[in-house]
Amino acid sequence: MTPVALRRARPTDAGAAADVWLRSFAAALPTVVRPRTDDDVRTYFREVVVLLRETWVAEAADRIVGLMVLDADQLSQLYLDPDWRGHGIGDRLVDLAKRRRPDGLSLWTFQVNRPAHRFYERHGFVAVEFTDGSGNEEQEPDVRYVWQPGRPDSR
Repeated sequence: MTPVALRRARPTDAGAAADVWLRSFAAALPTVVRPRTDDDVRTYFREVVVLLRETWVAEAADRIVGLMVLDADQLSQLYLDPDWRGHGIGDRLVDLAKRRRPDGLSLWTFQVNRPAHRFYERHGFVAVEFTDGSGNEEQEPDVRYVWQPGRPDSR
């Protein structure tokens, strides 16, 4: 198996990270309507995500295969290239997030994304809020998860 390195994203990674996000979103959430074009997503990654957020990438074979974004205590993005799922990269990124935010984390995911629910619950996150989607730009029902260190079900 090709080794995977986790590192902070550089400005030159923005395009590749956005492409991972686009491929992953399309594969994992085919029923969710994106309100932004691919070019809008790439611009957002270039001008906001990589420059202004704590963005980490997973790199294998000299290409970006995953990304994670931390914004204060929120895990705001965790996406893997569909071909790289099931290799433990998501586990490593969540473990990194917990080390970077040892006082706790929260995140949002869509209610239709059942695999994400199972993944985060396996990592000790607990669903604490369900919405009708009126607060997100996709207008898709979502769920907020929280991880607090020291809970019996937290890893």
